Amino acid sequence: MPALHVRNLDDAVVSALKARAAKNHRSLQGEVKSILESAVSHEPGGRVSGRRRLRLHTVRIGRPTSFSREVIYDDDGR
Repeated sequence: MPALHVRNLDDAVVSALKARAAKNHRSLQGEVKSILESAVSHEPGGRVSGRRRLRLHTVRIGRPTSFSREVIYDDDGR
């Protein structure tokens, strides 16, 4: 698996990452990996290997039925 090495990080950034990792019950490496995967998956068209986006599937049950506003809201369209 490829690796990424980041040089010259400020000590404050590393401390903040360690604190965030502890809060999320992860290792520092696990926290950084989670942050990077999240950043990529939020990009348009972004997809992280092993993760799937949710899709909405609709199904028909029984015979087709249409509802009017009056039936749904029990009013005359007011």
